[in-house]
Amino acid sequence: MELPMTKAQDGSIVDLMPDTPILARRVETLFDNVSDEESIENKPTPVQLARRAATFGFGLWTRISAREARRMGWIPRVEPYVGYGTTVFSRLICRTTYAPQGQERRPVHAGIRQAFMVPAGHVRVAVSIDGVPVLAVQIGSSEAFDHLDPSLVRSSASIASDSQGYLDLLIQRRLKPGVHDVEYMVGNRNAVHSQLMVIPTNASVGIISDVDDTIMITDVPRLWSAVFNMLFRSPYRRRAVPGMPDFYQKMREALPGAPFFYLSTSPWNVESSIRHLIRANGYPQGPLLLRDFDPRPKTFVPTGVQHKLEFADQLMSDFPNMRFILLGDDGQSDPTTYATIAKKYPGRVAAIGLRQVRRRGCIDSAQAMPQVDVPVFYGTTGDVLARAMMPFIYTLAQEWKR
Repeated sequence: MELPMTKAQDGSIVDLMPDTPILARRVETLFDNVSDEESIENKPTPVQLARRAATFGFGLWTRISAREARRMGWIPRVEPYVGYGTTVFSRLICRTTYAPQGQERRPVHAGIRQAFMVPAGHVRVAVSIDGVPVLAVQIGSSEAFDHLDPSLVRSSASIASDSQGYLDLLIQRRLKPGVHDVEYMVGNRNAVHSQLMVIPTNASVGIISDVDDTIMITDVPRLWSAVFNMLFRSPYRRRAVPGMPDFYQKMREALPGAPFFYLSTSPWNVESSIRHLIRANGYPQGPLLLRDFDPRPKTFVPTGVQHKLEFADQLMSDFPNMRFILLGDDGQSDPTTYATIAKKYPGRVAAIGLRQVRRRGCIDSAQAMPQVDVPVFYGTTGDVLARAMMPFIYTLAQEWKR
């Protein structure tokens, strides 16, 4: 049955029955959606054997660690992540893991202490948005979102996570633009909360930002330094890239309402550390789109480049009328990755900004930017990049207002 709708001031459609239970469907996480590049079946036989051995070993570790966690009296809890959506749909992601009783939220620790969290698979989670319960539409024991035979449909007040604890939900509800409160409850735990950022339909520009060495100093080009920073350095001692918080605040002021998406090859396990740095340094809030280091039978672990390309595809599809500013660094693969996105989606990339991690001479970057029909700006710090990009962004903002 269609729910009554009306138009908001920005022209978007909003729900007139906010207290009606919200319908959702479970979807496969991007990690489980098999692409040709990542499918184990398309790899050479030695690679297939090695990856299947790693997958088996990880599965064994998961079962043993979960058993030991239960033996110690640990119980499942929810790790909530910031969701995003439009006035047509919304996407929520969380994870269920084992933790001692009384520890509702995971403390912010160094990466190595977060890397070995114990997943709690197949745990039922109760979800609500602004106090309205989210119900899974089910046929038998499996959730579905298609048009259903009403005689076969039943709804569930809780939704089960997958074998590694992940729960990826697509919400069937038109919500007002802005920040909404999402509540998660599991077992006898106290509720935990996260944000759902609903983006206006008239937002024509969005920002996709890399994390490592773009907003946060990680030193990725120097492997051992990057490993130390990610695994052993206290999150409270992690530093923002000089000048970047001010640059991002200027962009937010020039483009009010433009969403910020933080795209990183870091694992979901360190989400709380990155979120702490974003809040502590005054970066605009936005969803973190991370990857999983847990090997799975279908895809194993996606490469960093493939991970970024797949999430870029997702955002281009989710916001078909939006142009994006891509921000990254030249220390790894961002120049070629962003060039691939710009060529794949002509007219959808407004500009590319690259922080120069290593300067060779005056203007050479560590990795050359392929030729693209998109303005490309460089800077060694946020201040330098802001001086180069802000005139263009102000012009873009004026075009948006017109």
